[in-house]
Amino acid sequence: MTTRSLSVRARRAALPVALCAGLATAVTACSSDPDEGTNGVGKLSATDIEGKARTAADGADAVHLSGTLVSKGGSYRVDMRLKGTGATGTVTSKNSTFGLLRVGDELFLKADAGFWSHKDKGGDPGSAAAGRQLDDKYVKVPSGDPSYQELRGFTDKSALLKGMLGLQGELSKGDRSKVGEVRTIRVKAGKDGEGGTLDVSLQGTPYPLRFERAGGAGVLELADWNQDFALAPPSKDATVDYGRQLPKT
Repeated sequence: MTTRSLSVRARRAALPVALCAGLATAVTACSSDPDEGTNGVGKLSATDIEGKARTAADGADAVHLSGTLVSKGGSYRVDMRLKGTGATGTVTSKNSTFGLLRVGDELFLKADAGFWSHKDKGGDPGSAAAGRQLDDKYVKVPSGDPSYQELRGFTDKSALLKGMLGLQGELSKGDRSKVGEVRTIRVKAGKDGEGGTLDVSLQGTPYPLRFERAGGAGVLELADWNQDFALAPPSKDATVDYGRQLPKT
């Protein structure tokens, strides 16, 4: 038998093996479950997925929320750690950045000298000196001050999540994706998600991990669910009395 005939016979023998291997791969791919190894919420309806996400969020003791918020009052960049008893973090608006700390009902605002000087610009000639005094110090916001409720809104976990995670319109299921390294399923509201989109974790508890608000009103990421963090009022030497109505932020 010649070398050429042996080569032909080897190729003929290999062909069925290759075909079988390819067929097996195709069958495996077609029968694979995209929700294998997940918490199973990807199999639910869009309405049920959103319900599971809301229940998970409401039941969590803490969360780290960050991203952008766009409203009639302007655009804000928020980075807050929130829990039932208070919150800590920063808020950045068009003209300034300030820190917020809430412990129970006590609310504190902290900003640099530029923040206070900018707020007093064109007013008190001593504003620069006052700004230096307040620089990087906590100012307690009186509960009767007009700014109290506005600022507290950034620190209230329940109210913040309820107000921000609302989807507007008929819900539908979107694609499976990832937020960071976590597999997710997307819920869309309205046509092509114009009423907002919510990415829900397919791993472990079905927490909401990313929310794109309707009408381009901002994108938020939610992480560190149920991870507790320390909260305590600032020390007396780190706190200064502003002595009058706080400026609008």
